[in-house]
Amino acid sequence: MRAFSTAVILVVTFCTQVSAETHAETNRYQFDRTISRPVLENYLARAISVEGVFNGRGDLDDNIRMLKELGVKYAGRSLCLWGAEHDFLANLERAKREVPKAIAACPDIVLEACVFETDSPRIERIAIPDWVFSAFSLPIEQRNFIYTNIIYPPGQRRPMGNAQVPDVSKLETQLWFFYQAASYIDLGFEGIHFGQVEIMNGNDRENAQWEKLLTLVRAYAAKHARRHMVLCNGHTPSGGLTRDDRLLLDFHAFPLRIKENPDKPLDAKLAVGFSDGIYNRSKGGVTFSGWKCEHLPYLVELDNWGVSKTPGQAKAGGIWVWGYDEISWFAHQSKEYRADWLQYAWDWVRTTDPNGYLQMPGSRTVSSPDIHWYFANNPSTAVPNGFGDEKAIRKVWGGAR
Repeated sequence: MRAFSTAVILVVTFCTQVSAETHAETNRYQFDRTISRPVLENYLARAISVEGVFNGRGDLDDNIRMLKELGVKYAGRSLCLWGAEHDFLANLERAKREVPKAIAACPDIVLEACVFETDSPRIERIAIPDWVFSAFSLPIEQRNFIYTNIIYPPGQRRPMGNAQVPDVSKLETQLWFFYQAASYIDLGFEGIHFGQVEIMNGNDRENAQWEKLLTLVRAYAAKHARRHMVLCNGHTPSGGLTRDDRLLLDFHAFPLRIKENPDKPLDAKLAVGFSDGIYNRSKGGVTFSGWKCEHLPYLVELDNWGVSKTPGQAKAGGIWVWGYDEISWFAHQSKEYRADWLQYAWDWVRTTDPNGYLQMPGSRTVSSPDIHWYFANNPSTAVPNGFGDEKAIRKVWGGAR
């Protein structure tokens, strides 16, 4: 009888410990309507860029497998519609089918969609839904978006590829951006990356219009998002979008700004003060969630923007890394170098500025003559061109602080 009782006690004790551990893990990623700084940082500490997972990039099932096995909590750029006006509704329908699969596999995960700093005349094929007008307390009209009412006026226009940079001070821009963000929230996305926010506020220097737009997006999320909140971020070379003492974004984001080492072939490091890197410069203030900080937490990522005329060669100038953008440079390294460099970059960022977190590379556009996409996935029949960096990412996170 005593042996039986002892066994029961051991089983109960074990189950209690497991339950407590499970509860503690859940609390690390629990938020609703607002998010505390510790919980936000828990998400940023498990962030990965998986560009286009829900718009046809890579094998969906294997991507979800990777997210789950790595323990990803923030999936950046997972719906990444550059030039969203191209097949916008069709892309929403595909994401509507695919997003629930990821959430079912990873219930705590925050999936991020993007509202980018580009627009083309194709926008005029898209009708403005009644509910978008209503959100802005405007009379309902039966019309499509008007391209020239979104971009900067003559004399201020800024090309972005074959398109133009939007002017956030314009009402039409806000209608279009709100339509995108609200549509993504409806699909289950709880993060929105607003791209290069500081090149869209040329006529909004006090950020009043950014504040208006983000307030409307957050109000929509409070009613429709899974956890009644959307985490807003954008690239902030000045250190952040602020208005008075208020931080307009929930966290900041920026490229790593990698500095090449011309004395060692293809080698590169990180350095405070190189180019416009955000290290030690993230602005502080009062967040939407109500807490104050001297420096808002931020993510740094291996960014993509193209390839120079001299790929693989040093001293191309500017922010080129051996003639490549950041992710393209990374993709040209050996597997061993990539593993070592991810550990180095994680440690360097966390030591240099504890407010910063390295967003791991998971899936990203590569611009080079010989490589066109980077997948961190382990190679398989589903992803034959996977780079096999899952082990390296897991190792970094396993020893993360």
